[in-house]
Amino acid sequence: MSAETPAVPGRDEHYLRVAKRKFRGWRGDRPFWAGLFVILGGIPIAYFPYANLQIGHLTLAMATTAGAGSLIIGVLLVVLGISLWFQKHVRTFAGVAAILLALVSIPVSNLGGFLIGFLFALVGGAMAVAWVPGEAPQAQPVQAAPEAQPVTETGAGESDAPQGGAAPTLSKDAHDFGEPNDLSGTSPANGANGRHSAG
Repeated sequence: MSAETPAVPGRDEHYLRVAKRKFRGWRGDRPFWAGLFVILGGIPIAYFPYANLQIGHLTLAMATTAGAGSLIIGVLLVVLGISLWFQKHVRTFAGVAAILLALVSIPVSNLGGFLIGFLFALVGGAMAVAWVPGEAPQAQPVQAAPEAQPVTETGAGESDAPQGGAAPTLSKDAHDFGEPNDLSGTSPANGANGRHSAG
């Protein structure tokens, strides 16, 4: 295979490119970013009440009396975020639940994980509620422009009427195509024979 030979998609491509393309297709089919934001919101809500901050020899404990409540809220947010990835039909329920848990985390869990977890969970829940599955674009049928029918001149004894007896109606456009509008008087088609048209 030479350097100019194009790679066949899916067969001759590098496995990282194939994995990236498959992940992009999987990500586009579900509320991926909403789930990620909800998961990122649950981690600080669950983590901060159990974290100890070391400042030199001083240990600052941020534990609250409702540490178990913070852990439950954080774990539930992580579970809701994962369910948004793998069960996209529960997106409305998971989004509303994430918003409610984010609001409950403000008084329970150090202002919702110092507002970091609260904001992530709130935005992720709103994105989950707003997400709708995309529809495949439908091909629009191409409508061909109607062809102009030239008007033929008939003699005195001939008739343009169809056999049913109804006389054909000509639109202005069809009349313009069939008979030139020559005002110079030199065309025998307009019947002027050298006379100029007055109108």
